[in-house]
Amino acid sequence: MSYLDRRIQLLLDEPRYRKLAREARRRRVSVAAVIREAIDHLPAEADQRRVAIEEVLAAEPMTVPLDPADLRQELNSAHDRAG
Repeated sequence: MSYLDRRIQLLLDEPRYRKLAREARRRRVSVAAVIREAIDHLPAEADQRRVAIEEVLAAEPMTVPLDPADLRQELNSAHDRAG
């Protein structure tokens, strides 16, 4: 385990605190230990990139307009539908 040298202040609402405290009691560790473990499970930036690359490579091929203006119009339409 590494040396703990940073202190943070975290404000939680009561339901979140109860959830953390319940998990800490179940594991017989401190609330801080539960929070540190949750942080340790966050994906690293390299992991996020790898997953994104794998998703792009696994995507089905699609036709793309040859004219950049047509491509821009298609992208704008897709963006408008999503938003």
